[in-house]
Amino acid sequence: MFDLIRNFFTALKALVKGSRTYYIWVGFLSFLAILGGGAYIVQLNKGLIVTAMRDQVSWGLYISNFTFLVGVAAAAVLLVVPAYIYNFKPIKEIVLFGEILAVTAIVMCIMFIIVDMGHPERVWHLLPIFGTMNFPRSLLAWDVIVLNSYLCLNIFIVFYVLYKISHNEEYSMTLVRPLVILSIPMAVSIHTVTAFLYNGLPSRPFWNASILAPRFIASAFCSGPALMLIIFQIIRKISRVEIDNKAIFKIAELIAYAMGLNLFLFGAEAFKEFYSGTVHVAPIKYMYFGLHGHVRLVPWMWTALACNVTAFLLFLSPKKREDFFFLNLACVLVITGVYIEKGMGLVVPGFVPGTLGEIYEYSPTDLEIMVTVGIWAVGALFYTLMLKMAVPIYVGDLRFSTSKNEKQ
Repeated sequence: MFDLIRNFFTALKALVKGSRTYYIWVGFLSFLAILGGGAYIVQLNKGLIVTAMRDQVSWGLYISNFTFLVGVAAAAVLLVVPAYIYNFKPIKEIVLFGEILAVTAIVMCIMFIIVDMGHPERVWHLLPIFGTMNFPRSLLAWDVIVLNSYLCLNIFIVFYVLYKISHNEEYSMTLVRPLVILSIPMAVSIHTVTAFLYNGLPSRPFWNASILAPRFIASAFCSGPALMLIIFQIIRKISRVEIDNKAIFKIAELIAYAMGLNLFLFGAEAFKEFYSGTVHVAPIKYMYFGLHGHVRLVPWMWTALACNVTAFLLFLSPKKREDFFFLNLACVLVITGVYIEKGMGLVVPGFVPGTLGEIYEYSPTDLEIMVTVGIWAVGALFYTLMLKMAVPIYVGDLRFSTSKNEKQ
């Protein structure tokens, strides 16, 4: 036990050693996190009235980011399947960094839920034993269980693998394989339950569609891996981690399939809404054409659609997706498109028009934006520090003995 604690603190020393660029990056993220924390303290003192959320639109920027990040967390399974099920070695060598991203995304999800709560000190009511979860009747209870289970699963895998590597030992596939196989349905379930939180509300016809869960998963397998591709290229550039182009191009190919499915499901939903011509067409009409003169979301939604279609065409071409300029352009486009589509383009139209026909055009306040930026900064800082500790272990620069001797 003494060795474990000593080695842990030795690994932590890696966090305070780095280049000038590293210190600037960490300082910049810390500054944004402090600004976000200050904005949240204002919100905590004055209440959610300082946000643009009202009775008519009670979910906004925070829940939009939560929904997007659940997809980023679930996307880790797109690396797990080819790595462990099909034993594709180029991806197997980098799946650890994808799992660290999944842990980071879920931590950020939890933070967005907390800042969206008017009384975060009452969150204990959702905890088992201490509170009343109303499980299995409450979908919120299901969401708490699957998110935290997936978080614990990925944390265990990451630290177990790093521990074994740091001691020059082979990690046991007898232990790891069942866990990574379990992570596949868990990854699907976290986004499925999130979708059920929306489409389980019959008074909101825009969300009350069985196609919502498949669309959530398809879009998650676009934006999450696209974010990973950008991160992997950065890791490869600033460290000695070797990432084979085959892994990057294979992930890009998988994104192309997911993008095609996502656009098909979008087309199916758009056809159902517009062709039926019922009163329930109002939310999607508000998104793309405006409703009774209210057009605030229109330019955003057409931008998202243009980004998604352009990205799909780029990913679909083998020549383009193997050209790093077009590959990175496509990644940025799909992240932007899905972020808008699954964020404000999903949450706000569900409330417009309201159950009484009222139209309230939500637009986040500066305070909401500051809190959101702060949480993203905390997530980026967390991932940076995790990499700073994991990369030296991964490449062999940091090794520990199993005795009380000093670090080798």
